[in-house]
Amino acid sequence: MVMVVASAALVLNHLLKAPPASPPAKEKPVARRPPPPKAPVKGHTAKPHAGTPVRKKSAASQKTAQSTAAPSLKPPIYEIYPKEELPPPPPIKRPKVPPKGRPEVAIIIDDVGYDRAMAEKFIRLDKNLTLSIFPYAPYRRAIAKMARKHGLGLMLHLPMEPNEYPHVKPGPGSLLTSMTPDQLIAQLNRDLDQVPGIQGVNNHMGSKMTARSDQMNQIFTILKKRGYFFIDSRTTKETVCRSSARLLKVPFAQRKVFLDHTQDPETIRRQIRRLVRYARKYGVAVGIGHPHEVTYRVLKQELPRMRQKVRLVHASEIVHVVS
Repeated sequence: MVMVVASAALVLNHLLKAPPASPPAKEKPVARRPPPPKAPVKGHTAKPHAGTPVRKKSAASQKTAQSTAAPSLKPPIYEIYPKEELPPPPPIKRPKVPPKGRPEVAIIIDDVGYDRAMAEKFIRLDKNLTLSIFPYAPYRRAIAKMARKHGLGLMLHLPMEPNEYPHVKPGPGSLLTSMTPDQLIAQLNRDLDQVPGIQGVNNHMGSKMTARSDQMNQIFTILKKRGYFFIDSRTTKETVCRSSARLLKVPFAQRKVFLDHTQDPETIRRQIRRLVRYARKYGVAVGIGHPHEVTYRVLKQELPRMRQKVRLVHASEIVHVVS
């Protein structure tokens, strides 16, 4: 009995002196791959996933991306009309209307090239209309080809600096008063090459540029060299286009009426009647409209009545060298 108690005491003493058992080792967490980034929602900028290095694009790659971007389908702002309607321009002396002939009217549809479907409506409306196409509009070549096929007149609608610049920008290919002569001529030549088959030019905006005689003389020098005519859209009463045309002997005419200054059917009809009255008084008149649905509808209704009083002609048929 004594031996049993002694053995138990030895065992107990051994347990008390033994070091405590170490806790079980924790398992190492398994490394998980980050989930793939979600596709960015339209209108929001995608943020890089945490831990993903952000690679900055080089200047060269950014420039290449910009140059290959699709052309914008948003048209430049339409004509900047004068706050008050300009007084009638003085008539240009030209051969008198033959006794049995009818006065002539040229209708130019400006700002063409951004709405192909609307341009096709005007092309099919009457072959004696004239289209004036923006130099860098996305559909300029297709519209020009269709216009030539149907026998319409064709012009370049040349963007020029307005008084409101830079708050109002006339669009790609603009001629600016800050340009040097070399820059101005180079930009003009690039613009003229954009629309194949044009016969002449009229200004888009340009209330500031068309009042600068030195720069208008430079522009008319190139038009004379290429054999183009010029029609002054008359966006300012300070325009010097007529004197530059006389100096350089460039065939010339000037706008009498903006047809759709206000896009209201009755106003457009009233402007058409003014255009006809002016033509009957002076033998010739130029009206400018724009590719609006309301303008198309009113012209479709009014052209048959116009033809009873005047002869609708291309813009190229009413220009002449100013004496």
